[in-house]
This record gives sequence, structure tokens and C-alpha cells, in this order.
Amino acid sequence: MRIKRLSLTQFRNYKRLQLDFSESLNIIIGENAVGKTNILEAIEVLALTKSHRTNDKNLILENKSLARIKGVVVVDKIVRNLEIELQEDSKKIKINSTAIAKLSDYIASLNVIVFSPDDIEIIKGSPSIRRNLLNVELSQISKQYLVVYNQFNKLLKTRNEYLKILYTNHLADQDYFQILTEKMIEKEILIYTMRKQYIDKINESIAPIFQDIHSDFSLQIHYEPSVVFSSYEEDVMKEELKKVYQKNQQKEQSYGMTLYGPHRDDFSMYLDEKNLKIYGSQGQQKAAILAYKLACIPIFLEKTGTKPVLLLDDVFSELDVKKQNKLLKYIGKDIQSILTTTDVKQIRKSLLEQATIFQVASGTVERK
Repeated sequence: MRIKRLSLTQFRNYKRLQLDFSESLNIIIGENAVGKTNILEAIEVLALTKSHRTNDKNLILENKSLARIKGVVVVDKIVRNLEIELQEDSKKIKINSTAIAKLSDYIASLNVIVFSPDDIEIIKGSPSIRRNLLNVELSQISKQYLVVYNQFNKLLKTRNEYLKILYTNHLADQDYFQILTEKMIEKEILIYTMRKQYIDKINESIAPIFQDIHSDFSLQIHYEPSVVFSSYEEDVMKEELKKVYQKNQQKEQSYGMTLYGPHRDDFSMYLDEKNLKIYGSQGQQKAAILAYKLACIPIFLEKTGTKPVLLLDDVFSELDVKKQNKLLKYIGKDIQSILTTTDVKQIRKSLLEQATIFQVASGTVERK
């Protein structure tokens, strides 16, 4: 999978911009705050329909009413024309000029893995950030996951509303509440299972990647579901979830919300069995996140048959020259990579000769 062409209209600081990318390594050079990151963000929005940095309104060029992102994407020689139009209070999505109503029919048209300096919050931030990361990645490799997760959220909202009713009205229909809970459990089982399998897959390759690009410590991801299962067999999970909800119904009624479920999940990163959030340096934390992102690539290939586009924003800032060049071997000819940097002097000449280089300055981009 690769993005062949990106066209922007009134997006961020670009009134109009069109870029043609190479199939392998693309390097965007420029000083800070000139618009390098905005190009990567546009590709992220084209892929995921939203930015991890801000809301849609802030993506529109100042004093304009809309922004438009277009992309020509090639997957196994099949060309897709993707388009997203953003307005302050609406969003239009198209594939090959046909409007798409359901997000699940659009996501995975362009798969991306994004690394940015903000990713330090994956370790330092709240569990919701880590859950969102899992949801974004799993939704790209499995339409079923995205559909079921959306169904779960609707059931969760309804169940939370009914918990409030049960707290104030003891004559409310308990049978209806049990049906809601059972339907929600059905959705939860798939979400828990796919998250566990995904993290297990990451753990198969994350340790050697981290050791290669940073240090000899052993890096592992620990999945921390809000319900601890004795087994991930479907029947076992179903029974154990039922017991959790039965045992805690009065507690959930008093809080007016569902206290257990995949919406309360978390995961942690450990270096040699020490929690990276507590004991890791910032350099170790950033390298661990980068290793995590690189470990996702073979999973995307296995599940979708193609590698995602790798978007790397300011990836060299925490790496010395030796580590930079170790990283670059992971973003070689067999995956399209688009990275930003303020300086290419430390990148090997042989790699620069193979790369397509763009120079950014105050809202203009020139191919070098």
C-alpha cells in the first residue's frame, strides 16, 4: 500500500499543495513551524478521517469555510481516489467520487502507522490514550473489530442510562437490563480477544527491535484488561463477565455507569520487568514507542496482505547517528515511509540518494 499523490486545499497553512511521493523513502526537510508536520497530519486525516492533534475546525485554513484532502492510493496495483472535505460542523468522505456513509466502509482504504513527538503520552498519559491507540490500529486491520466496537459503545451508552434509571426506580424492568448486559458481553468478548491477540503479536517482535534501535533491555507489553480472565476461551470469558456484572450491579447502579469492560482496559510497557512509565528515561520511552510502532508493521502485513504507510514526524530528535541509521533499515524499499526532519546531514549518503526529498519553507514545498 502506498500513497502516490496528496492534494490539499485550504488545509492548515496550505492554500493549495500537490505532492507526488515515491514508493519507498520520502524525506520532508524544513525548520520548525513551517508546515512539515501538517503534511503528515493531512495523510493521517485522509486515512483515519481525523487528526490525533486537534479537532476538524482547526484543520481549516484561517478565514476559510472548508478544507479538502485528496489522495491517490495504490494497493496491489488497484488505484483508489480518496477524498475528505472538512467543514466546521460536517465532514464528507468519498472513494472514487462516491460518497461513503459508514466509517467502517472507509477505514482501511489507506492504512497508516503514525509516530510523532506527542506519542510520549502513550506511556505518560491516561489509559484512554492507549485504548484509542489499540482501537485505531485494530480498526485498520479488521472491519469486524470496528463494527463490533461501535456496537459495543452504543450498548454501553444505553446500559449506563438504564443503570441511572434502576438507581432511582427499583421497579424498572430488570429483564431488559439483563438482555442489555448479555448483548454487551457478546461484543466485549471479541474486543478483549482481538486486543489480547494483537498485543501478543507485538510482543513477538518488539524486544529485538528495541534492542536494535536503542539498548539491550528486554521490552514487553503487558495487557491489563479491567476484568482478569482465567482463560481467553469464549465460554469462560462469557461466564466470568456475567459473574462480574452480577456481583457489581448495585455498585454500578450507585455510580450510574458501567465500571467493568473494555472501555476500562489499559496496557503498560516494561523494560526488564520494570514499568517504563515509572523507571524509564524519556529517551527509553520514545524508543519503546517507536519499537511498538515498528512491531505493528508485520501484523498489518499478515492481516491485510499489505504494509501500511509509515509516517514519522521528527523521529530523529532522540536518536544519535548510530541509532538513526539502525532505524532507517526498518524503513527501506519494501515499505513507503514519509518522515520529517530539520536536518539530513547525519543520514547516510547512500540512503539520501535513494530518497525523494522535499524542502518546506513557509507554506511552500519544493522537490529537491
